[in-house]
Amino acid sequence: MAKTEHNISKQPWVSIKEAAQWLGVHPTTLRRWADTGEIPVMLTPGGHRRFAVSDIERFAEERRRLRVASGLERIWAEQALAQARKEIVSHREEHWLSVFDENDRERKRQLGRRLMGLMLQYISLSEGGDELLREAQAIGREHAENALSLRLPLVEALQAMLFFRDTLVEVAIHLPEVAHVRPEANTRLLRRINTLLNAVQLAIADVYDQAKR
Repeated sequence: MAKTEHNISKQPWVSIKEAAQWLGVHPTTLRRWADTGEIPVMLTPGGHRRFAVSDIERFAEERRRLRVASGLERIWAEQALAQARKEIVSHREEHWLSVFDENDRERKRQLGRRLMGLMLQYISLSEGGDELLREAQAIGREHAENALSLRLPLVEALQAMLFFRDTLVEVAIHLPEVAHVRPEANTRLLRRINTLLNAVQLAIADVYDQAKR
């Protein structure tokens, strides 16, 4: 496996067989993930699936984080990640998303991965986590600075975060319907999600406010 990863890492795109070997799954499983939008895929003119190495690395890291999560957090994260990918595909023509070029989109994906990692850590704590909130604020500032460089108004800079927030909260709200989750546990989960995302959004607004001065 290590040899395969080393060889793949030097390529921008790989076949479904190579990608499946890297992730340690059967190609049929990877094909299903691609068909449901859980991992991006490109079709060649000949109809062959190709996967970006950056997407494979991201997906592998998400799976690693899910393995260390447990219980309610893991159920929520699995569903939230899957839903977010589907929503991005259905909203790709929205101006707040289409305005970004491929470099900016990759940067947004990296910020999203970092934010999701922080979220998993934060919701796993029963209380505290101020250092994680500070990291979330830093992500918000990075997002805002990138949006400002593209001359996006604050409304559009916030739309991307609100889209992300709506997806995460919506999944949490419906957890009791799809899993045996106690109401008090779900309430705590929602509060933790909102607290961290509030930190991100306030940081975005602060950067825009500072830019006006």
